[in-house]
Amino acid sequence: MHAIQYRFSYLRYALGVSLGRLFPSISWSGLTTTVSRNVTPPDLPGPDWVRIRTRLGGICGTDLGAVYLHTSPYYSPLNSQHFTFGHENVGSIDKVGKHVREWETGERVVIEPTLWCAARGFSEEQWCEFCALGEINRCLRYAEGDLAPGIITGTNGDTGGTWSESFVAHRSQLYKVPDGMSDENVLMSEPFACAVHAVLTDMPSNDETILIVGAGTIGLVTLAALRALGSKARILISARYEFQREAARKLGADEILSGSDLYLDVAELTDAALYKPPIGKRVVVGGADRVYECVGSDSTIDDSLRLTRNGGTVIIVGVPGVAKNVDWTAIYAQELRVIAADRYSHADTYLGKQVRTFDVALDLLASGQVDLGWMLSRRYPLAEYKRAFSELADKRKHPIIKAAFAFPE
Repeated sequence: MHAIQYRFSYLRYALGVSLGRLFPSISWSGLTTTVSRNVTPPDLPGPDWVRIRTRLGGICGTDLGAVYLHTSPYYSPLNSQHFTFGHENVGSIDKVGKHVREWETGERVVIEPTLWCAARGFSEEQWCEFCALGEINRCLRYAEGDLAPGIITGTNGDTGGTWSESFVAHRSQLYKVPDGMSDENVLMSEPFACAVHAVLTDMPSNDETILIVGAGTIGLVTLAALRALGSKARILISARYEFQREAARKLGADEILSGSDLYLDVAELTDAALYKPPIGKRVVVGGADRVYECVGSDSTIDDSLRLTRNGGTVIIVGVPGVAKNVDWTAIYAQELRVIAADRYSHADTYLGKQVRTFDVALDLLASGQVDLGWMLSRRYPLAEYKRAFSELADKRKHPIIKAAFAFPE
């Protein structure tokens, strides 16, 4: 079967890093670490596993970061050096391990991609301290156990990924798709679960002014999660393109900032003072009570810190890299609280109960309290992956919120 893979070598990596910024298309030319290959379908790693035939494999910003070699090497010892891309998913079970009696072939499923202690073959008595609490996104054993290293499906050499016709999943990762739920909404449940976790990690009060920096998929689903979870806070969101602004309006933003002068817009909308130092960016005294940073770039992290009021909170939702131009002075000068929200958990608190983030996300989508399926803007056959990457790299010409590889049933 055809698969899009990450294949590390020092030569491929060096070529991609040195030439990728000048010639972006080299990143998917096959000369760097992203390659197209024919591979055999992955075998079940054990009796507690199933194989899933992919219906839709989402293209996530973190995947593209790995294609472009923009991600930090921090994760490299915790992930395989060769793997099939793709963790956003909806599929149908086509093979069941002999210990898996609660699932049948043909069932439509979505998987929670995290490869925590259970998926790695550890018995419940052996789970690390975080997995025992349900905090699977903090697992200590991503490079241990019965599997190759890999934090999630799509970074692991044994599981395969959703940028191929099939992949494998441990029974602990499986969620049944509710009847009547569209494939498009199922696909969006993974990024939506990330946003639900970000909100539940530190639920804002209704009297806050919130700024969401970035209106890509993660920024938009964070907006959707805030509203779906009942937040009545005033929400501002920065959106670069008109199609993003339209999406933000649909999802319930109070104010949409075009990004032409974000500092001035935020200062005016929050009654903050704006000062210009002799050198460097402007200084905001005041600003939003809470900022969700949903891009992960140097400039947006720096802006998020500067646009948060004294004593406010910054939540890092976009995956950051090696920040080179972030001035941390604002954290100190304004006594900011900076927290991170990574993926999803089995220990979030919702309506007074400990819950699995994926359960909340699926329930909100299946019940119709939120609809995100329309955000899937473009589908590509896997054979057209080069066109997909090229179009996703130019949002000015291609108004794509979410794209996915689609596979015939």
